Amino acid sequence: MKKIAILGAGLIGAPMAFDLASTGEFDVTVVDVDPANLEKFRGNKNIKTIERDLSKPDNVRAVVAGVDLVLSAVPGFMGFQTLKAVIEAGKNVIDIAFFPEDLFTLDELAKRNNVIAISDIGVAPGMSNILIGHVDHKLDKVEKAIIFVGGLPKERTWPFEYKAVFSPIDVIEEYTRPARYIENGKMVTRPALSDPELIEFPGIGTLEAFNSDGLRSLAETIDAPFMIEKTLRYIGHIDKMKVLRETGFFSKEPIEINGTMISPMDFTAKLLFPKWKLEDGEEDITVMRVIVEGEKSGVGYRYVYDLFDSYERATKVHSMARTTGYTATMALRMVTKGMYTRKGVSAPEFIGKHPKCVDFILKGLAERGV
Repeated sequence: MKKIAILGAGLIGAPMAFDLASTGEFDVTVVDVDPANLEKFRGNKNIKTIERDLSKPDNVRAVVAGVDLVLSAVPGFMGFQTLKAVIEAGKNVIDIAFFPEDLFTLDELAKRNNVIAISDIGVAPGMSNILIGHVDHKLDKVEKAIIFVGGLPKERTWPFEYKAVFSPIDVIEEYTRPARYIENGKMVTRPALSDPELIEFPGIGTLEAFNSDGLRSLAETIDAPFMIEKTLRYIGHIDKMKVLRETGFFSKEPIEINGTMISPMDFTAKLLFPKWKLEDGEEDITVMRVIVEGEKSGVGYRYVYDLFDSYERATKVHSMARTTGYTATMALRMVTKGMYTRKGVSAPEFIGKHPKCVDFILKGLAERGV
């Protein structure tokens, strides 16, 4: 039985642990600094827990030393150093942390350590990349790739009509990090939240889409003249986030208030994140549309993939955890079965070049109701 370490037991890490432990395939250990997160596993004989601060690379290397494979589900701000530590320990790793650093800078290290590392393997980035890579493999030339994606509360609640379906700090990154996309074959940089447009989705209604920095590795690995990712929210959310951003509430630079230096972002987090907390039993939805256009043998093709997923009441697992986490757990199973063997750091679109791997992951998602 393969020993698996899951780093991080938050909204997505915990469901991944339950999924991997449910089938009897793996010996699962979950590691987290917060004892409240580990409390979720009390009484589950199939899951061991370790309370440890994973922001320290030495701790990461220590907790993964005795396992066969690692699944990293830490917040994005510590994702790169965590992935680096796991690779240094010589362990194959599946990584869902959405970190700002270039994942390919760890490629040589992974190859030297004979490690299979698959990064950005969630829903988007993740499944979106796999599907684009899959179409790129099918066609002679991809001309256009567009991703619309968003995680939303099922019930709209004033004032924000939003709840954070993953790490709130990572959500703020979507509103502040400049958005990069490919236009006329060249990289274009625009402010986050820019170029809003309205998109109609059956069963949901009209959502607003804005530029976000979600292309990630696709900008380097797929040769297409036009590629872009846009984030989806309920109408009105963009303007509210722009007001907060432009007023300085998302700034990390300390300012003086009555003789005390304080980061506006820390202040905002204290006020905003409790209102964004997705409570147990509070239902969410995940919406994604991936459009890929291109040609093969002179014939034009257009592929459209739609995803609509909801909170699962039976298991009490949020949709974002299902769509992100189960993509990652199926990728982990894919590696343990020897279906994907490329050494080094892989972006998800690399998996798309292997039809059997794509079918395996899609089948696993379907079996879990995604």
